[in-house]
Parts: sequence; structure tokens; C-alpha cells
Amino acid sequence: MPDFTTMLMGVAVIMLAWDCIEVGKNDAANLINGVFGARVMSHRTAVWLAGLAVLLGAMFASPVMETARKGIFEPGQLQLVQAMVVYVAVYIVDTALLHAYSAYGMPVSTTASLIFELVGGAIGVSLGLGFVHWDKVASVLNAIVVSVVLTGIAGFLVQRMFRAAIQDEHTDHLRVLLHGPWIAGLMLTWLAWFMILKGMKSVPCIAAFRTQFVERIGMFGFLIVAWGATTLLVHVLATIFQERLTKRLFSLLAILGMMCLAFAFGQNDLANGASPGLSAFWLWKHADVGTAEATKMSIPVWLLAGCGALLVVGMTTRSAQRVTRAAVNTGSQYDHIALYAPNWCKALARRLLRLRPAGPDLAPPPHRTETGKRVHFDPLRAAVIMSVSASVIAFASSNGFPVSTTYVTFAAVVATGMGDRTMSRGDADLKIGRAIWVVFSWFAGGLVALLATGTVAWVLLKAGTIGVAVGLAGNLALRTYVKFRSDRHERQYHPKLPAGVEAETAG
Repeated sequence: MPDFTTMLMGVAVIMLAWDCIEVGKNDAANLINGVFGARVMSHRTAVWLAGLAVLLGAMFASPVMETARKGIFEPGQLQLVQAMVVYVAVYIVDTALLHAYSAYGMPVSTTASLIFELVGGAIGVSLGLGFVHWDKVASVLNAIVVSVVLTGIAGFLVQRMFRAAIQDEHTDHLRVLLHGPWIAGLMLTWLAWFMILKGMKSVPCIAAFRTQFVERIGMFGFLIVAWGATTLLVHVLATIFQERLTKRLFSLLAILGMMCLAFAFGQNDLANGASPGLSAFWLWKHADVGTAEATKMSIPVWLLAGCGALLVVGMTTRSAQRVTRAAVNTGSQYDHIALYAPNWCKALARRLLRLRPAGPDLAPPPHRTETGKRVHFDPLRAAVIMSVSASVIAFASSNGFPVSTTYVTFAAVVATGMGDRTMSRGDADLKIGRAIWVVFSWFAGGLVALLATGTVAWVLLKAGTIGVAVGLAGNLALRTYVKFRSDRHERQYHPKLPAGVEAETAG
């Protein structure tokens, strides 16, 4: 019979795959909701294209992985069995929590969930507060809050500025030829800065370019030069290809933004599903050198890539489609949408709406594709959502902060909707009420994650193998119950959607 630590390692490795799939299920909406809401490409194509970028980003996940692996609490100060119990308890709670949110189409921060679970688990096994790096917890939570605020402000201002230039004529050749180059130049410049020069600054050739060129002319000088060069390039291409490019310019920018966001997601959110299991395996494998030394050893790239592939698997599931549909509907330019929000959230939303009078519509009139599917965003707004979100997340990842992809992209959807005034007409109380319900659920989910993981970790440590069996049984029972209730909820609010096509009709 294997000893208790070996059994914990085996459970953690098996649940690593489970949790990576759950992370992919929920965060899939954050990667493709812009291009899918704008009907730039089909759901299936968007998922697989974004999945390729996720795999590439996963190979650069080390800084964030280290923050999640040993930045929140110090495994070296715990006994081996205590550290292993923390990681298994995190998985038991995290897989159930993410499954519940995804089943109801609710986005949840996998980053915040992991942080609160690690804190709760460390407290549960030690029955004290001394093993938690509270300064690091505070800095990560502060980074999440700041990133949400910055994304909201940037999304609103950029959308309002670009909309003033393009208005609702994103396919008009003359208007796009006039304003498209400088808008595209801005997007390409900030994506290059945040994704490459900041997000990949540890790559030798990027580091050399920064030293030899960027640092010599300064950041401001480089950004001006890059903006001018990309603006000129796009103008020349638009002059050559004419309407073949101008009609598709913002669609192409939205796809590029999606790819950058998916790359940043692979860097940032891989840690949310992979770090507990990889940490448990690494501690068990190198137990002979001690817990403190084992946490200093690097994790191979091929393991990170394998975890990235599991994220992609989760992105293809039906639960992921539900999350996508709900995120798209929340920021839809359609007046009437299918969403759920509690009555108290809608009542609060109506009070907020009375404080701000509605202005004239800025977004294009709602319309459908040739096959009858709703177009919830225009490509210009999709490009802003994707590029702003990708830039914020890439910048955070380069500094080792596992910020929330969910929070950032949700803020971008809502902020650009406010910029287009789509959140103040029609079912505005339902849209804003849904946003309030999502934010409330984020805070509630963090508290539940902390308390539940602390309790589970204490039970595992005291009850041993029996505790693990009880924890897994409780997890499966909760998943079964949630599936039954969520399917009934789905039939109530989306009765016309046949099984398996939730995202394709999107409200």
C-alpha cells in the first residue's frame, strides 16, 4: 500500500487534469467573446485558433507559476504532508466551485479563487496565520483591483474615441481609409509593447532589442516611432488593397487581439489549474532534498505545454459555450436579451440608471447575419475589447502577477458597452443587474473558497485516507446536484436552444 503522501500526490496529479479543464471551461468566454459576439468567425474556429495561442503562452508561464506555487504561502515552512494536503484540498474545492459557476454560465475569477483557496488551505493545516505571505496576497489582490479599474477606464475612453471617428460605418471604405490607419496603428503599437516588449522581455532577442534600441530613444520616443510606422504601413496596405482590406480591417484587428489575449491567458491563467498539482508532484519527487529546496526547482516547459492542452480541451465544452453566451449577452447592443439576474440586482440597476440620463445611441443598429444569428458587437468594439484586455493581462503576467482574466475582460465588455451607450437602453436594468450579480458572486466565491478549503484541508489532515475519500465523494455529489439544477435553469431561460448549440445562437 502506498503511504499517505504518495496517495495525495496521485490524487493531485489526476485532479490537475480535471482542474485545468475546469479553468478552460470558464475562461474560454474571456478569450473569444469579442470575435464571437461580432460574428467575425464561428465559435469552433475561434476556440481552436485561440487554443493554439494558449499553448504558446503556456510555455512562458513560469513567472506567474512561481507566484502561485510558493508566493502565497511558503511550503518550505510546512511538513511535506501538510503542503500536499493544501494542494489536494485546493483541487477538491476548486473543481467543484468552477464547475458550479460554469454550469450556470457565470464567469468567475480562477485567479482569485486559487489565491483564496491557497490561503484557506494554509490556515486549515496550520490553524494559524503565520504561514501565509500576507504582503504577497495583498499585492496580488491589489493588482487585480487596479487592473480592473484601468481596463474599465481604458475600455470606455478608447471605445468612445474610436467610435467618434468611425461612428457606425466600420465597413465604409472612405471613412476607414481616413481613420482606420491611425486607429490600427495605436492598437498594433500597444499590443506590440505589452505583448512582446513587456510580456516576453525575458526572451534573449527581445531583451537585446530593448537594450540596443528602446532604451536609447526612450519609451515615449519608441511608442511615437512605432505608432507612426504602423500607421503608415496600414495606410499603404489600405491604398493597395482598397475595400478588400478596409471592410475587414477591424475584424482582422479583433482576431489579432483575440490571439494576443489567448497568449496572455496561457501565460497567466495556466497557474490557476496547474500550479497545485505540479507543486505537489515536485514536492513528492524531490522529498529527499526537503520541502524548501524542492520549491526552488524549475518546472519543465513540456509539463506547462501539456497543462495548456488541457485548458484547450475545457474551452470546447458545452459549459464554456454557456459562459460565452452570457458574457456576450451582457454587453450586447441588442435591446432585449436572454439573461438571468436576481430582482435585487435589477432594482439596484434601475436606481443607478436614474442617476445618469440616456444619450443618443452610438453603436451600429442591431442586425443579424445571413443565417439569422444576432450580431452583438461590431468589429470595432470587438477589437477594442480584445486588445485592451490582452495588453493589461500581458503587462501583469510579465511582472509575475496572476491577475484575473475574467475580471479584466468582463470590465472591458461592460466599459465598451457604456462607451457605446448600449447599457442604458432596452433591457438595461437586466444587463447592469447581471453585471452586479457577477461582481457580487466574485466576492461571495472568494469567501466560499477560503472557508471551504480551510475546512477540507483540516479534515484531510485529521482523517487521512478516509478524509480524501469523503472529500472526493462530496465533490462528485455537488457536481451532480449542480448539473441537475443548472440544466433546469437553462431550459427555463433559454427554452428554444437545442442542446449543444448554446453559443451559436447566443441569446
